[in-house]
Amino acid sequence: MKILLTGTTGYIGQRLLSALLDDGHEIICCVRDKNRFDTSKYKSDKLSVVEVNFLDLESLSAIPENIDAAYYLIHSMSAANEDFEALEKKSAENFKAHIQKTNAKQVIYLSGIINDEKLSKHLQSRKSVEEILSSGSYHLTTLRAGIILGSGSASFEIIRDLVEKLPVMVAPKWLNTKTQPIAIRNVIEYLKGVLFYEKAYDKSFDIGGPEILTYKDMLMRFAKVRNLKRRIITVPVLTPKLSSYWLYFVTSTSFTLASNLVKSMSVEVICKENELKDLLGIKLLSYEEAIKLAFGKIQNEGVISSWKDALSSNVLEQGISKLINVPEFGCYVDKRKSEVKNLNATLDKIWSIGGETGWYYGNWLWEIRGFIDKLVGGVGLRRGRKNSTMISAGDSLDFWRVLFADKKEKRLLLYAEMKLPGEAWLEFKIVDHVLYQTATFRPLGLWGRLYWYAVLPFHGFIFNGMLKRICS
Repeated sequence: MKILLTGTTGYIGQRLLSALLDDGHEIICCVRDKNRFDTSKYKSDKLSVVEVNFLDLESLSAIPENIDAAYYLIHSMSAANEDFEALEKKSAENFKAHIQKTNAKQVIYLSGIINDEKLSKHLQSRKSVEEILSSGSYHLTTLRAGIILGSGSASFEIIRDLVEKLPVMVAPKWLNTKTQPIAIRNVIEYLKGVLFYEKAYDKSFDIGGPEILTYKDMLMRFAKVRNLKRRIITVPVLTPKLSSYWLYFVTSTSFTLASNLVKSMSVEVICKENELKDLLGIKLLSYEEAIKLAFGKIQNEGVISSWKDALSSNVLEQGISKLINVPEFGCYVDKRKSEVKNLNATLDKIWSIGGETGWYYGNWLWEIRGFIDKLVGGVGLRRGRKNSTMISAGDSLDFWRVLFADKKEKRLLLYAEMKLPGEAWLEFKIVDHVLYQTATFRPLGLWGRLYWYAVLPFHGFIFNGMLKRICS
């Protein structure tokens, strides 16, 4: 069958894509920017990619008419735009309008559990999207999930950060809110299982794991799996804003995502009973099983997707292709070069930079810069990287975003996502056994120019030391 997949570069989308290809389906992936989607890792001749922006109705003409079904996996939980509700509605309306012109018999939508009278803005937005999609001429199947647990998921990484970094937690009262977490493996099973399943047509189903837990339970049971002793003290005085800052500074999440999570966490997310699990023959994984599986993936560096790979910069939303050509006019440039003695070893070092490996020289200064970035509302260094040796365009790498990564071309290009009075690029390129390391900064106004000269002394030994270590 020919399936249209939206949200392909997202956490769920990348995992569902692999599963659908394994089942023999032909998949058309919708992406905003082909340059940030590495198709080579899927090794399939049944995969094609079209560039589509669902806020631009004309761009949807790239979608073929002869599709059998479509997955709608577009969400904006980490969107900084205050008007995200209007954008989500427009995206859904454009999708519906175009899909009705195709041969698609079914649309499958992954939403959030919305069985509480008091809904957060994001859950209310997802409810509105469901109403829009349900008015189409195709059959709609909606799966509603709450907390999704898996290697690389936002929920898993936040719980992991809190438990492993804080022996004692003074936490807000919403930790006593009940929820029903579900393993990512089960979510994928549900998404595959309802495909062309006529009993699921024009219906919605809540999907969750076998246990109802409070957020406090989740933290303590996570600590038990990790053999860590932890104490949690809940207090009623932390406002939503203070709670958001608490999550933001302790974990690797962005402040926008932290704020949206806090608003959602005050609402109980418990599934309404249904028989879909039994009809599809799905064996639900317990909370502990989901955590252990996630750690198994991390330890074996088998993380397929991460929430951190979602675009986080307004500039990047225009597409990676617009940033690959590093500007020259009006820019400050720090360019250094060194002879490469061992080509393979040097390339391996470049491809392993950041994350747990660090930046080879002056790591404490990089950490200070990451801390300062957090203080001013940036992403900081905590995002790390999802694999210690493999990297692709679109991946997050500490407070950088990978724009281009090709080992055969011996070139890695990074774009800065830290808070800056301007834009910055960092490039590593080997030509004729010479490594060229180039930092480019395009300042924004007077503050940008002052910033460059303020950090220039540090560049002298940080970039020089890093270059020597990489080439040694």
